Amino acid sequence: MTIEQSVVDAVSAVSARFGRIDVLVNSAGIGLMAAAEELTVEKWDLTMAINLRGVFLVSQQVGRVMLAQGSGTVISLASQAATVALPGHLAYCASKSGLVGLTKVLALEWAGRGVTANTISPTVVMTPLAKELWDNPDGEALKAQIPTQRFAEPEEIAAVAVFLASDAAKMINGVDLLVDGGYTIR
Repeated sequence: MTIEQSVVDAVSAVSARFGRIDVLVNSAGIGLMAAAEELTVEKWDLTMAINLRGVFLVSQQVGRVMLAQGSGTVISLASQAATVALPGHLAYCASKSGLVGLTKVLALEWAGRGVTANTISPTVVMTPLAKELWDNPDGEALKAQIPTQRFAEPEEIAAVAVFLASDAAKMINGVDLLVDGGYTIR
């Protein structure tokens, strides 16, 4: 959702159908890898469009609905790459760091009006695509660097999002919650 009018139309349709929007989970993202000196402008722009511009557009439009109703929560999927540098991940790291910064500003500006915003920053999550990419010696080497010695499961990340969307998390705002098995503590 990187085209503003399509976002406006989609949010308007959801709001009209349900009368309100209580939770937004921004979970779209791509990672186009290349060494910094080899990364093309096209890959950079596409990464920023999907990982940052799309989140901005959707959060802004849904945020307007939430602010008008006086409540809501925005949850965005960032990455451990927002906290630590990863080789070959220049655009990805930059976009996810930007996403954490964007979310902190939303949290600061909107919390007094009933809307919280947080990010979840997982390690590799074992989706079908991740299994294709990481079921190899590189994946085993990466797992060896994680204190829990494994990657995250999709259900574990979903559980964190459900918690952040619940009344139990109303006082959590502007947080980047790392769900990385301890990878970033090293």
